[in-house]
Order: sequence, then C-alpha cells, then structure tokens
Amino acid sequence: MNFKRKMKKIPKSLKKWFMIHFIIDYIFGIPLIIYPDYILKIFNWTTIDPVASRIVGAALIGIGSISFLERNGTRETYKALLKLKIIWSTLALVGILISIKESSKMLWFIFIIFLIFNIIWVYYYKIINSRE
Repeated sequence: MNFKRKMKKIPKSLKKWFMIHFIIDYIFGIPLIIYPDYILKIFNWTTIDPVASRIVGAALIGIGSISFLERNGTRETYKALLKLKIIWSTLALVGILISIKESSKMLWFIFIIFLIFNIIWVYYYKIINSRE
C-alpha cells in the first residue's frame, strides 16, 4: 500500500519547476502589460502592438499564477496543467519559428526559454502518466 501511495506523489522537482515557471512568467508578464513598448524594444521588436503584447502578458501571468496556486494540487490537477503548458509552449514554439526569420535575433532567446519549458513539461507529464 505504501508503494502505491508513493507512486501517486508529485515529484518535488516538478513542484519547484512550477514555482520557477511562476516567477519567470511574472518577470516577463507584468512588464508586458505595463510597458509593452519599452520591453519589446529591448528585444529589438520593430512592430509593436500594445494590445497583443498585453494579452500575451496576461496569458503569462495567468499560466504562472495557476502554477503557483496549484503547486500543492492533486496528481490530476498536475496532469491537466501539464497538458495546458505543453500545448501553450508547443504552439508558442511553432509561432516563434514561423516568425524568427522576420524578426530580431533576440527571438532565439525567447524560443530557447519556451523550448526548455516544453521539454520539462513533456518529461514530467510522461513521469506522471507512468505512475498510474
């Protein structure tokens, strides 16, 4: 019985990644909502849509917030959130790759961040699914 209980636990490292994700999403999300022009100029963005930038900032804060709020959630909660994070980061990667030839080299930095998180989320999703 103890073995079954242990297999259903969420890895502590995943909980830490949820907190890291929360922090990074807030670091980028809040400035995108408040100062989209200034932040995007740092990344050499030439065309800036403040509304779209603020929507991205809101999405980052929303996803980061749920990472924080559900950090002690159930296994099923983690599975659902990992699916959300995998879909979000995969589609972001596709969008970035399509745009990368049209934009600044700093876009590679954003691509790498999304790629790292995508790999982390897929890895933990596989671990959680293997514990059923």
